[in-house]
Amino acid sequence: MTLSPSPAERRARARADLRMGLPVCLTAGSDAALVVAIETLGRARFDGMATGGTAVLAVTARRAETLKARAYDGDLARIALPSDVSLDWAQAVADPADDLSAPMKGPFRTERDGSAALHRAGIALAKEARLLPAVLVRPCAGPERARDENLTVLDLATDLPPEGGAQYDEVVSARLPMALARAGRLHIFRPDDGGEEHYAVEIGQPDRHAPVLARLHSACFTGDLLGSLKCDCGPQLRGALAAMGEEGSGILLYLNQEGRGIGLANKMRAYALQDQGFDTVEANHRLGFEDDERDFRIGAALLREMGFSAVRLMTNNPAKIAMMRAQGIDVTERVPLKVGHTDENAAYLATKATKSGHLL
Repeated sequence: MTLSPSPAERRARARADLRMGLPVCLTAGSDAALVVAIETLGRARFDGMATGGTAVLAVTARRAETLKARAYDGDLARIALPSDVSLDWAQAVADPADDLSAPMKGPFRTERDGSAALHRAGIALAKEARLLPAVLVRPCAGPERARDENLTVLDLATDLPPEGGAQYDEVVSARLPMALARAGRLHIFRPDDGGEEHYAVEIGQPDRHAPVLARLHSACFTGDLLGSLKCDCGPQLRGALAAMGEEGSGILLYLNQEGRGIGLANKMRAYALQDQGFDTVEANHRLGFEDDERDFRIGAALLREMGFSAVRLMTNNPAKIAMMRAQGIDVTERVPLKVGHTDENAAYLATKATKSGHLL
């Protein structure tokens, strides 16, 4: 028996380190580098890592496009640090909050030689940690020094995310009568990779051998809880529960993927950019994210765990249908859910229809 952490546990530890502003050591064969998220990096550590001329700032191609920096690596750009680099400069490159008021951050010189594997892995970790996808990367001789300083070490050959996603175990379930569906039961599922827990609201006693009325609902703190008028999430949540209550059975999967998978803080950054005149997709891109960073495989995994193989899916999003089918869940019917249209969210819904293919 060994008490050493598993690859999933090391990766969870690395995510936590990045959120605390600690660097982690990534290795790939003979290559090794210290990687730290720019968003949480303190001034002393930045000064220590940025000196010497070997560190670069890695950003996604989406962010590089806004910055007019060449992304020679396709999906990312490795921006060379200027000789007078400061933490304020690096954080301004990563965060688009002041792009319009202070647009002259470049010109940028981006690297094109050598492997970008460690930089790519660092950006992926920052995304998993729900941080801005921008990391300072400094080559190092090897993992030994990092271990001496109690830094987390990840080997890209062994510490990759599990193929097919995490495994989910049900922690507990209990009866939960609700105003919209009295015959409710709440199931809590915990992943084996240290990520967020996800929930399933079971209405009535759905037949496991027939297509169940189901919805994959991504968490929306602002819409579900605060009644935000900027989106239609709250009305969709309540509309789905009401429909399941009327039918007498159903499954609502409440997935903790706030802001299309970028986290609440980044979602609020996107809202601030929308106030500057950008739409939802443009705001995500300026932050360095894709249109939608959610992983709908989670929904399929929870359905299988609960014994369901076929659904009547309440959605306006064809991507959810495609992913369910790709994961072996039979979608026998798409049930439209057209609720919550307001003057305040008209532009948001139009963007979902024109740029994300939602059937509105």
